[in-house]
Amino acid sequence: MNVPPADGPGNPPPDDGTAMDAEFDTVARWTADAALDLGPDHHAPAACRGSGSPGAMRWLLDRLAVGRQDTMLDCGAGLGGPAAFATGETGARLLLCDPEPGACQGAVRLFGLPAVQADSRLPFRSAAVDVAWSLGVLCTVDDQPLLLSELRRVLRPGGRLGLLVYVAAHPPLPVQPEGNDFPTDAAARSMIEAAGFTLHDSATTGDMAAAPPEWTERAAAVQELLERRHGDDPRWRTAARQSGIIGQLLADGDLVGTLYSATAR
Repeated sequence: MNVPPADGPGNPPPDDGTAMDAEFDTVARWTADAALDLGPDHHAPAACRGSGSPGAMRWLLDRLAVGRQDTMLDCGAGLGGPAAFATGETGARLLLCDPEPGACQGAVRLFGLPAVQADSRLPFRSAAVDVAWSLGVLCTVDDQPLLLSELRRVLRPGGRLGLLVYVAAHPPLPVQPEGNDFPTDAAARSMIEAAGFTLHDSATTGDMAAAPPEWTERAAAVQELLERRHGDDPRWRTAARQSGIIGQLLADGDLVGTLYSATAR
């Protein structure tokens, strides 16, 4: 989520609540409210913040060869922006799950996409989907091999997996954001292979084309409205600190947004 830090990343003050709950539940609800008030053109830019740019999502959809005939799972779907983007680009049938109720409700409100509240143990039968992706999620879960093994379970053999993973380029990090565990690129690749996938391609988000100006402007308009409405709320400050720390780590090259495409063995 592209919100500015309230304090420098090297010396963040005590949290005003749980950062992960604030960012992915409370602020998700507020973001849905703001996007609805600003209009349909703002829904996707608002709901994709922190989940990859249009260029990154198109890179994955192309590598995964997603088509109208596919059933696709968005695991850790947030407010449903990437799922709505995937549907619009490909016509695929999307299934959504996310651990936070605010995010699930937002996906329904913004895009009419049904979302199931679920943690890393996915509530879908084995071999149920053709394609899955999980964008910016792996570093937020306690048991990363479990999530990857569950994604392998719900994919049919030969099914395709896309990931956006924020990897640690220079561990240890100068500051560790609450609730995140960033693997190295080598560790991410090892976990993906060990879960039963064959890796085919990778790229960094820095390799992708910049988002269109109108996309950036609409995301900024949502951000400004959120700050006006909630800037004094401790939960907003907590989420802002968390996002600010991660943003600074990305800007400094300590974290690298990395895209992976793989198939289930």
